[in-house]
Amino acid sequence: MRKLIFAFVLLSFTFNASGQNTYYPPISQTAFWDTLSPKSQGWCNDSINSLYQYLAKENSKAFILLVDGKIVLEKYFGTFTQDSIWYWASAGKTLTAFLVGKARDEGKLALTDKTSDYLGSGWSSLTQAQEDAITVRHQFTMTTGLDDGVPDLYCTLKSCLQYKAAPGTRWAYHNAPYTLLDKVIETATGSTMNLYTQQSLSSKTGINGLWFKSGYNNVFASKARNFARWGLLAQNGFKWNGVQLIDTGYARQSVNTSQNLNLSYGYLWWLNGKKSFMVPTLQTVFPGSFIPNAPADMFAAIGSKGQIASISPSRKIVWIRMGENPTGQLSDVPFLLADKVWRRINTLTCNSTATHDVQPKQTGIYPNPAADRLFVYNAGTYQVLELTGKTLQSGYADSHNGIDISGLKPGVYLLNGPKGSFRFVKQP
Repeated sequence: MRKLIFAFVLLSFTFNASGQNTYYPPISQTAFWDTLSPKSQGWCNDSINSLYQYLAKENSKAFILLVDGKIVLEKYFGTFTQDSIWYWASAGKTLTAFLVGKARDEGKLALTDKTSDYLGSGWSSLTQAQEDAITVRHQFTMTTGLDDGVPDLYCTLKSCLQYKAAPGTRWAYHNAPYTLLDKVIETATGSTMNLYTQQSLSSKTGINGLWFKSGYNNVFASKARNFARWGLLAQNGFKWNGVQLIDTGYARQSVNTSQNLNLSYGYLWWLNGKKSFMVPTLQTVFPGSFIPNAPADMFAAIGSKGQIASISPSRKIVWIRMGENPTGQLSDVPFLLADKVWRRINTLTCNSTATHDVQPKQTGIYPNPAADRLFVYNAGTYQVLELTGKTLQSGYADSHNGIDISGLKPGVYLLNGPKGSFRFVKQP
């Protein structure tokens, strides 16, 4: 029993330790936010400029990087400024998960509650028995079993919500069941999303913003610094300046595997360092981490067109990017952009090409999915094949130049490379 208690205390300490010396900016939006010089981190101007050039090329609007809560890098592009407002897209899903946890803490809902308890019977095209099997937990772990093969993945109308599989047996990145969580929260709390966010989050952290309707979606928008505040809050176990905002157990589970189908998905957070991952629109399970150049403990809020908050407690880094669609990346979850940013962050240190441990080279290839170029960890001959076995291209690849896959159509392919055979996804 003593060993068990000690282990629990150690786990709790580990989860919160990163916040012990963390700086938290004042709640006021007009107050000064402490900074650290890039020189204090050993970062060189040439490497920083290279990062900014890459971000500009990829249609970015804002980039902020925090270390221990203090701003080290902050860059705005074009006419975008510190006071400009931009939407979070699906990165805002993580904010919804926080609000579910807050309502749970207040006894207003339980994760095991039926969705129909809040939406009423007949909110879908399912039978009553099928509908009653779907719970709040299924909604924010993407395991409702509703059909993501319908023409409009965002449609929340009854006619669009159709049965595919039993809840909990199938993971699919399906936006409509997630969107309905907003109505669950509003029914459970008797409050609007904007008011509940203000009461539960904004008034305590200064993370101001606004939920607005866009088609079927409810989308959150804010200034870039408020997006960075959100990453800082998440980095420190959803504790702000000593005040725990949601239950520590729920907070810890939010950024850990939430089901056994997609190991890289928590409570609407994407998780790095797992043995495998899945991607939107596909049922394929890919080996390795979804962002190989990031630390194993990195977790992220990721939205369409590259709205990203990426957090690494071990590196004490939070970075956010807001902007338009990156070049050649049309995915709702642009992993490749996040991977390339981390790749450049890893080489910011002066006179160094790689200064921090990143993901173990367990897969032999990265990134996966990829848009234009696939890299290998070991040089050697390779073949790219269709899943039917037909060879599409072959040659010699090294870790520097990689393999040009820009001519492939979007889809799933097989690479026979220096470290074995791997499936990979070619993005549009």
